[in-house]
Amino acid sequence: MTSSSSGLLALFLGLLLVLSWPLGIWLSRLASGQLPLWMQRVEAPLYKLAGTSADKSMPWGQYALAVLAFNLIGVAAVYALQRLQVALPLNPAGMGTISPDSAFNTAISFVTNTNWQGYGGESSMSYLTQMLGLAVQNFLSAATGIAVVFALFRGFIARSTRVIGNFWVDVTRITAWLLVPLSLVVALLFVGQGVIQNFDAYKDVNTLETTSYQVAKNGPDGQPLKDAKGNAVMEDAKTRTQTLAMGPVASQEAIKMLGTNGGGFFNANSSHPYENPTPLSNLLQMLSIFLIPAALCFAFGRVVGDQRQGWAVLAAMTVMFVVAVIAITPAEQAGNPLLPALGVDQTASVMQSGGNMEGKETRFGINGSTLFAVVTTGASCGAVNSMHDSYTPLGGMVPMVMMQLGEVVFGGVGTGLYGMLIFAILAVFIAGLMIGRTPEYLGKKIEAHEMKLTSIAILVTPIVVLAGTAIAVMTGAGKLGVANPGAHGFSEILYAFTSAANNNGSAFAGLSANTPFYNTALGLAMWLGRFGVIVPVLAVAGALARKQRLPVTAGTMPTHGPLFVLLLVGTVLMVGLLNYVPALALGPLVEHLMLWAGK
Repeated sequence: MTSSSSGLLALFLGLLLVLSWPLGIWLSRLASGQLPLWMQRVEAPLYKLAGTSADKSMPWGQYALAVLAFNLIGVAAVYALQRLQVALPLNPAGMGTISPDSAFNTAISFVTNTNWQGYGGESSMSYLTQMLGLAVQNFLSAATGIAVVFALFRGFIARSTRVIGNFWVDVTRITAWLLVPLSLVVALLFVGQGVIQNFDAYKDVNTLETTSYQVAKNGPDGQPLKDAKGNAVMEDAKTRTQTLAMGPVASQEAIKMLGTNGGGFFNANSSHPYENPTPLSNLLQMLSIFLIPAALCFAFGRVVGDQRQGWAVLAAMTVMFVVAVIAITPAEQAGNPLLPALGVDQTASVMQSGGNMEGKETRFGINGSTLFAVVTTGASCGAVNSMHDSYTPLGGMVPMVMMQLGEVVFGGVGTGLYGMLIFAILAVFIAGLMIGRTPEYLGKKIEAHEMKLTSIAILVTPIVVLAGTAIAVMTGAGKLGVANPGAHGFSEILYAFTSAANNNGSAFAGLSANTPFYNTALGLAMWLGRFGVIVPVLAVAGALARKQRLPVTAGTMPTHGPLFVLLLVGTVLMVGLLNYVPALALGPLVEHLMLWAGK
């Protein structure tokens, strides 16, 4: 890494630490219900209307059913908005009805915090759909993830109880007293940097040069003409105008980042100048993605009564994050070894002078792009400021691996920490086997029941990813969307299912995934990847809540020092990554070898 990339990484981590510490204090108060009296009075009518109260707590099964019911209603609402948007207001561009399979995929995508987009936002969704459907789910899906980790916190500190909190209270408080205020502040910062915020109709502007392009030729009946092979007949066209999409972008950009959602108002996402105009806005977006996940680590330490526990988890996340940045940045700085031989860049004999800039914005450069790529895939965000499909094979493998680790390197809001705590439970179990002692974590014995639930939570996602990839590469419908045959095409499919099942949402854009096959398959992967993990995590919380908290003895394994951090990192790498090594060997690894062999 160069000094500039190291300096950017250090600045990012320093600001993250300074900003997340005080937020962690507030999150611990939210989790514990320690709110000012005026906030409780504001909430009370809402709970009364919903038929519950802040004092009413739920067993884990009831909590899980509330999560599922709440999110199923969200899927139905977002699906209906897309199907009916042509007849609804706030549609100045006259967007039409979204197809059933695309609407199904998008509804599940935003409800599960995945925000996978098989469509172009500015060419498909009305302002109403963007705001009332997609943006609302950005808040609610983020609140759901944080609520689940709050329930797990309570499982660790509870003593012989069957309840882990009230989902309706948790979601209300997280949305009202965390996500909405933070989003307001961040949205104003984005507007100050030039992110647009309006309800204007799209604008046609004159361009400096004439643009030549091709369009499908229509017959007398108005339908596209096709040649003897069934391909569309194209004709030349020219234009001196360009249509600029408008819209309420800044308000949605804020929760897109803070909630680790990632769904872009525009198809180009955070590489679009209306979403991410400056290097400073780029830094603010990266900080927004990691802010709540990092703060939750501090909140965890405060809630369980030992801040060293939160520091240990945060240290494990940071170690893996830094290693990933160190791996991806030199790979992109080295560039494509085939281009100098073709005379594309005569200034360097081995590497391009500017690195691999394909698919990257010059205002961010290599350093601002690779750091963003690791941040967005370490968290379950999926926002992109560069096209991951254009990265070098090893550079593109790093974001893929970050997702395959289980989205626990900071991870999504709530999801990253409860995923890491599940790995921590597995780590102490492995350590207990090594020394012949019943494992325990934070004073709770880890026994066979908890390990079965932990195994399910860890294995659900790899099974969905690998099974989905295998089905796609063996079916005609799956292979039809691949633009690049061979190893890179396999990587595109593997990346898609990895992103969907891990609720990330970024993509290797060479895969044409807006088809009935991929919309359905990836939709199912997103749902199983989200709730196939949440339900066993809540079951673990319920099991831990019923146990007595044991006192610390001379034989208790410390879970707050460097040794535990090393054990936790090793467990994540061993279990989270080894599932995918054969698949990675068929995709990015073999592509890397072919590239450097000159093929």
